[in-house]
Amino acid sequence: MSDLTLLPGSVTLSRLEHIWREGLTASLDPSCRQAIADSAALIESAAIGDAPVYGVNTGFGKLASIKIRPEGTATLQRNLILSHCCGVGEPVEAETVRLIMTLKLLSLGRGASGVRPVLVTLLEDMLSRGVLPVIPAQGSVGASGDLAPLAHMAAVMIGEGRAVFENREMSGKDALSAAGLTPVSLTAKEGLALINGTQVSTAFALTGLFEAFAAARAALVVSAMSTDAAMGSTAPFHAEIHALRGHRGQITAARVLRELMEGSEIRDSHLAGDGRVQDPYCIRCQPQVTGACIDLLWQAARSLEIEANAATDNPLVLRDAGLIVSGGNFHAEPVAFAADQIALAVAEIGAIAQRRIALMVDPVLNHDLPAFLTPEPGLNSGLMIAEVTSAALMSENKHLANPCSTDSTPTSANQEDHVSMAAHGARRLKRMTANLAHIIGIEALCAAAGIEFRAPLKTSDALQAVLAKLRETVAPLTDDRFLAPELSDAAALILGGDLERAVSGDILAEIRP
Repeated sequence: MSDLTLLPGSVTLSRLEHIWREGLTASLDPSCRQAIADSAALIESAAIGDAPVYGVNTGFGKLASIKIRPEGTATLQRNLILSHCCGVGEPVEAETVRLIMTLKLLSLGRGASGVRPVLVTLLEDMLSRGVLPVIPAQGSVGASGDLAPLAHMAAVMIGEGRAVFENREMSGKDALSAAGLTPVSLTAKEGLALINGTQVSTAFALTGLFEAFAAARAALVVSAMSTDAAMGSTAPFHAEIHALRGHRGQITAARVLRELMEGSEIRDSHLAGDGRVQDPYCIRCQPQVTGACIDLLWQAARSLEIEANAATDNPLVLRDAGLIVSGGNFHAEPVAFAADQIALAVAEIGAIAQRRIALMVDPVLNHDLPAFLTPEPGLNSGLMIAEVTSAALMSENKHLANPCSTDSTPTSANQEDHVSMAAHGARRLKRMTANLAHIIGIEALCAAAGIEFRAPLKTSDALQAVLAKLRETVAPLTDDRFLAPELSDAAALILGGDLERAVSGDILAEIRP
């Protein structure tokens, strides 16, 4: 039995995130079955008809003008899968493979792909019993579908390729057999339905989106700590300032910062002024920068939620009209744009976070904190090189944020002459969010040290709870020590959500897809 029942066309990103994070399985709502069967019947009729229908009784791509006899239908579909298994690179991680399979279920469940219900059932059973195809991460240009990676998924369904079952890699045939499942023999259009579509690009983009939102929430929590550590002013977070501009993300970010810092003794100690007229932008403009990034993530989330529920193969069966029509829903341009938006947001959240780190470690810029946040500067270097690492990661993310959607190259003998490059545009997000988590983790270590140097003054109750959670994993830095593992531990607290969960109530609840 599956953990979740999904109704195609109305699945939320929240449900998909649960599937991805918690390893849940999914099946389609039974109400989908009739539409799936009806579209399969239309394909069956077309396969034996005289009229050429792309991918049903013709070849593919540049070979679409070649008519295929009815007795060659099964061979055509099998050959399609095998010939398209040309992926390279590292295998996609198991959590994302589950998400890819779930997205393919949702697409087939729209009843426009012309596959028999038996294919849907096999995908559901593979998910529920833990048969996960080995899918190489590289090979898709994000147009005409994610052909190569999806072919590796489909290969297991026909008893070919490689799969992981019970933590062991084996042939697709052996994996199905070990799980008590039987390979399927494809009929007209079914191979094409499995490999056409944007499910791999979309899954990569969704995992990047989920981790970007986690990082954005953590960034606000940690930046509130940094503001207190630097004795920054909270006046720029006044609600009316942000209402006068009107951007939702900015308004939300300012509210979160106000609520996180409410009751801080450190903040109250300098409300009357300490001679500084204005803080640097990395403190003063946090709502404007991080808020704009959150707005970008919300826009990307809307595009990806639509795409996750879409029928994106070709041709599509228009059941009410009784037509089978060739189109271009497999072109992943919306996903490519969403991935580029996420990349920009991730890069900018990291860029302003890195400047807060630089502010806190620099005795010229910070307010009465020791150089590099060590009790004995000179004898100890403290967090000097942790800041340098954050700068390296920030710069790397800047380069990775260059758009992929503006790239294209003709493929398939110029038949597919404009492509989206969505797959690698989305796949890069994993590397970027990992970099961002390390940047924010380093900022958390700096901010925690800065707050502790302000004793006996205390930060707010909310931020004290965050500081306590951090200190369960990483001890205060007194004398210099081997820091690399602690930087990784801090990054894990960011993407794992541990620091944000230390904040009570629903302060951060709005900052989600």
